[in-house]
Amino acid sequence: MFNLDDFVSRKVIQRADSMFINDIKVNRNELFRKIKGKKVLVIGGAGSIGSSFIKAVLSFEPGALVVVDTNENALAELTRDLRSTKGMYVPKDFIPYPMDFSSPTFEKMFRNRAGFDIVANFSAHKHVRSEKDIYSVEALLQNNVLHVKGLLDLLADYPPQDYFCVSTDKAANPVNIMGASKRIMEDVIFSYSDRFPVKTARFANVAFSNGSLPAGFIARISKQQPLSAPSDVKRYFVSQEESGQICMLACMLGANREIFFPKLETAQMMTFDAIAVELLREQGYEPLMCASDDEAIRKADELKHGSKKYPVHFSESDTSGEKSFEEFYTDEEAVDFDRFSSLSVITDKSLTDTDEILRLLKNLEAAFQKNDVTKDDIIAIIENYLPYFEHIEKGKSLDAKM
Repeated sequence: MFNLDDFVSRKVIQRADSMFINDIKVNRNELFRKIKGKKVLVIGGAGSIGSSFIKAVLSFEPGALVVVDTNENALAELTRDLRSTKGMYVPKDFIPYPMDFSSPTFEKMFRNRAGFDIVANFSAHKHVRSEKDIYSVEALLQNNVLHVKGLLDLLADYPPQDYFCVSTDKAANPVNIMGASKRIMEDVIFSYSDRFPVKTARFANVAFSNGSLPAGFIARISKQQPLSAPSDVKRYFVSQEESGQICMLACMLGANREIFFPKLETAQMMTFDAIAVELLREQGYEPLMCASDDEAIRKADELKHGSKKYPVHFSESDTSGEKSFEEFYTDEEAVDFDRFSSLSVITDKSLTDTDEILRLLKNLEAAFQKNDVTKDDIIAIIENYLPYFEHIEKGKSLDAKM
């Protein structure tokens, strides 16, 4: 039987155990001190990273856990998973809520509970494909930036012990709107750092996370459909377990206004086509190289007759917003490489002028109220705020490909 966790360990991240085990062991007493008995709110907690964060935090016995996510089915599966896992600690006060964190219902629940000690926000548009047109761009910026501002205003009435909001490696020198939105999000959350401690983390691709290209490989294979992947895009990867551990360590051990990222070497990077090949061979197939999506689709019919030659189409990236390499920090950011064995920390992050942030948010809100606003208009607004933002526009979305 195919074991995904084992495959990721052997073929993708190429380590038998989590790279964060030592830092968790060394800081175990401090983690218990900060988590045990505390009230925890996890927004977007039914996703890959959010659910992994929950499992990491539950090891330290919080007193209450409230999980908010718009995906009702995923919440149900999270609950079943937690309840079915041997040795999993689940507090008596555990409630999964299928609701939007920007809704009046959420605010009512939050105020009636008088806030939480620990708040972690994983609700985000995380895909580059989420900027295909003006409507998807608006949805992305509402979720990643504008609604975050509303949440922070609510938190200010009941200041948490710690607030964490996940960022992305694509926030360093962003070339797409998703990355720029996360870079702006960092400025927004740090602008509240005088009211409660805020922390974040930039990290690599989570191997086989929900909606990711590798997860799509498994879905395609289950349906005997061809695989497609870029051959020139190298990425760092962490396991789903590691993704939650990064966020827990950053949230609980980070100082105010710090950004964490994993210590990964360039040699650990992989291309998506290499993962596809390893996955196919793991399941008894050999890749059959095709020159186009259409050719691969046609040849996939042979799989129904028992062929072990699996059609694939690998090609160079030609879609908007794709960065050919990954970086976790910029030359202008001070980094502490020594505090942890597996994590580096961006420190002394300077604050952006609050008036400048508010002006940006006001400009975005005003633009979205116009029926004739375009994607280029939004890019111009972001470029005015982030002068180093260099959007890669190729006029083609990932949705135009398999």
